[in-house]
Amino acid sequence: MPKKILMLCGDYAEDYETMVPFQALQAVGHTVHAVAPDKKAGDWVHTAVHDFEGAQTYSEKPGHHFTLNASFAEVKPEAYDALVIPGGRAPEYLRMNARVVEITRHFLAADKPVAAVCHGAQLLAATGLLKGRRVSAYPACQVEVELAGAEYCGIPVDAAITDGKLVTAPAWPAHPAWIGQFLAVLGTRIET
Repeated sequence: MPKKILMLCGDYAEDYETMVPFQALQAVGHTVHAVAPDKKAGDWVHTAVHDFEGAQTYSEKPGHHFTLNASFAEVKPEAYDALVIPGGRAPEYLRMNARVVEITRHFLAADKPVAAVCHGAQLLAATGLLKGRRVSAYPACQVEVELAGAEYCGIPVDAAITDGKLVTAPAWPAHPAWIGQFLAVLGTRIET
């Protein structure tokens, strides 16, 4: 059964971590509403491409303008079945927005499916609802995950972990595992 999914975006969200789940979830029949604070349908956010090129941390290059298809001011979290939080630098900004944190808290408190990748764990940690959970994220977020009372799972960059209805992964190389596990949590069946 198709689900209605909310995607929380912001400037400098990781390009792949925004575009790929947005498109993949629609491709299997789900409705995905991409929103960002202070923006309406038709507005766009900047994305960034993060890559692993042998430096001590990821590199960042300009990504695409990602067009939002719903208005943040009209979001009613109870009307959605699930939540997606892309990574990149956007979560460090989004966690400072009380309404974004309130929306995220709704999904965790209601035990609805939530998928977060990379720095998306920063927003999850801001809710105060991670205690006792098993969470993966970009390694630089380990401290925040642990300070939030969760167990940080340092898994390979192309792996994901599911804890109840929470699906997390370290970065975009995990898309096959992360999206696959999220589809399972959603109850999505793909038949060939």
